[in-house]
This record gives sequence, structure tokens and C-alpha cells, in this order.
Amino acid sequence: MRFPWLAALAALLLPLIGCAPQERPPPRPFATAPAQRLPPAPPPEGPMRRVGLLLPLSGGNAPLGQAMLNAAQLALFDQGDRRVAFLPRDTRGTPDGAAEAARAAAAEGAVALAGPLTLGETAAVARSTGLPIFALTSDEAQAAGHVWVLGLTPTQQVRRVMAAAGDHGARRFGLLAPDDAFGQRLAAAMRAAAAQAGWPAPAVQLVPARAPDVAAAVPGLLAQRPDAVLIGYSGAGARAAAQAIAAAGPPPLLLGTSLWAGDASLAAEPALAGALFPGPDPAGRERFDNHYAAAFEERPPRLAGPAYDAAALAARTAREGAPPIGAAFLGADGPIRLGEGGVVRRGLAVFAVRPGGEPALVEPAPLPGGAGS
Repeated sequence: MRFPWLAALAALLLPLIGCAPQERPPPRPFATAPAQRLPPAPPPEGPMRRVGLLLPLSGGNAPLGQAMLNAAQLALFDQGDRRVAFLPRDTRGTPDGAAEAARAAAAEGAVALAGPLTLGETAAVARSTGLPIFALTSDEAQAAGHVWVLGLTPTQQVRRVMAAAGDHGARRFGLLAPDDAFGQRLAAAMRAAAAQAGWPAPAVQLVPARAPDVAAAVPGLLAQRPDAVLIGYSGAGARAAAQAIAAAGPPPLLLGTSLWAGDASLAAEPALAGALFPGPDPAGRERFDNHYAAAFEERPPRLAGPAYDAAALAARTAREGAPPIGAAFLGADGPIRLGEGGVVRRGLAVFAVRPGGEPALVEPAPLPGGAGS
């Protein structure tokens, strides 16, 4: 293992993942190889607990929904608690379909829900039921008293990368991002993180989408002399922003978002060399990817990880009668801790753009709940 502390962490944190028979056969049979390596599960003891899986099993996102269902099956298989059963229900990829699926699962006895996928579906499900919901969206505005958002949120990313920049001496931050929902959330998260740390308010330049001249926004941003600038773009936008910042003089430390993790084009931009960005813990994700591939003979999509975590959390909630508030655990993308009111703390790693190569791991993921998590 690349980071030996992860093995000790896994032994100390509370187990989450579980296993149970399906209430109805899944669309695709579960691979038999893992079952041959484990002893048979004991017979159920006590009443059955049901969990609704709200996934897009038809329509354009059906392949993704099937991969998420596979990941949920894997989460259930890993623990071996036969007292928990899953109720897969098709959301059809729409808010109305998600609300109908949630009501159907609740009518059949579900006591917790894993999914749905999008922010619109999550809002509709939250209005239709008071059950604990472990949603897959990254829209933190959906988090509420009974809704936990398991996607990687702008706030989680900003807190982590600002903490890493702070370790490099940065205190004055700037933001260059599109003037859309994502950019506005990055700005709000930066202001909150700076205030919490006692740092000056960040300089924010949000570029209108109708006139996306990133270079024109750079002089005003750099006039406020930031130590570090977060670029809220990926791809061509990130490269253009970095070039404009570098052309203006000695550049500040450049920061990015988790969108950079899958963008190989950034390594070809000299102005981005050494730029820091947050992302899921690589050791945890590699472990999950290998586990999934061994079971289903294919590599999982990125969103299979949150589905695995949501299924595990919903199963534990069903088993224990309440969400595991305050418990830290190792998820598919690294350590997670749930808080009251829908708060999710996630430990993220920090990477640096490396010219012509894969990003370099700078800091492994910390335990959630501390600085930068």
C-alpha cells in the first residue's frame, strides 16, 4: 500500500459496507468470484430492514445507473449483513420519476434511501419523504436535516486546497471563475474559509459566460496582490487563465479544483506547472476500482464511488435505526464523516500539476473534521 497509515485507519474506523439479498433480481448478475473467497453469510437474525436505491435504470443514464447498482451490490456484499435488503427503483432520470421511486420504496418498507443522482431529483425526493437520504449530487444546497450530499462539493474542494496553500504561506487569496452556479459557490466557500481562518477576504473575479474574456479579468484580480489564485476553470479555460496570470508578472501560487484530476491537457501548459488542486484519495480509489473490476470485470465510472458510499451509509442507517452522525469511515474516494443537518466532511488529497506527466501527490487525504477537510 502506498500509504501505510491507511491500513491502520481502515482498522480503526467504523465499518460501513454491508451485504444482503436483493428483494428482486438485479438487471445484471453479480460476479461469483468474490463469493468464493469469503465464508457464507450467516442466516438473517431479527427483522429485515429495507433500503431504497433511487437510480436512473432507464433512459440516457441507464448505463451509469447500472454501474451504480453494481457498486451498491458490492457495498452490501462486503459486510455480509443479511438483515438488510435493497429495493432498486428507477428514477427515469427525472424529478417526478425520482419522487415516485422514493414513494414506492417507502410504501414497501424502506427506512433509508441511497440516491438519487441529480440536484433536481434530490430536491423532489426530499419534498416527498422525510426518510434519511444519501444523495449522489454535488450540489451542497440540497443538504438539509435529512439529506446528506455525497458528491464532491465546491466547499470541500475550496477548504482543502486553501488549507494546502496556507501551509505554503498563502494568506491573501483570489478567485478567477465563471459567473455561474459553480463559480458563485466557489466564491462563497472561499469567503467563508478565509473568514474562519482569520485571513483577508478573497479577491473575486467572476467572468460573465456571455463574454468569457478570462484575460481581461486578470489585471483587476492581480492588483489586489493575492498570494494564491484559484482558477475555477478546467481545460482551455484553465490554460488561458494561467497564461494570462503568468504574462502579468511573477505569478502567485495557482490553485485548481477537482475537475483538473481527469484533465491530462493541463500537464502540457508550462504556466500551470506546480499548481495545486484537490481530489479523491488515490489509494482508496484504487482499492475500490480494483474491487469493482474483480467483481464485474470492468472499471467503474467515477460516480460509482459515491453510489457505493451512499449504499453503505443507507444500509448502516437501516441497521442501526439512525444515520451514523459523527462516525468517520473509509469510503470509495477516501475518508468521510457525517455531521448534523446534512453536513458531510470529506478528506481529500492534494496534487500538483507536473509538466508532461501525471499529477504528483503532494498531501494524502486527512481524517475529516480537521483543518482543510
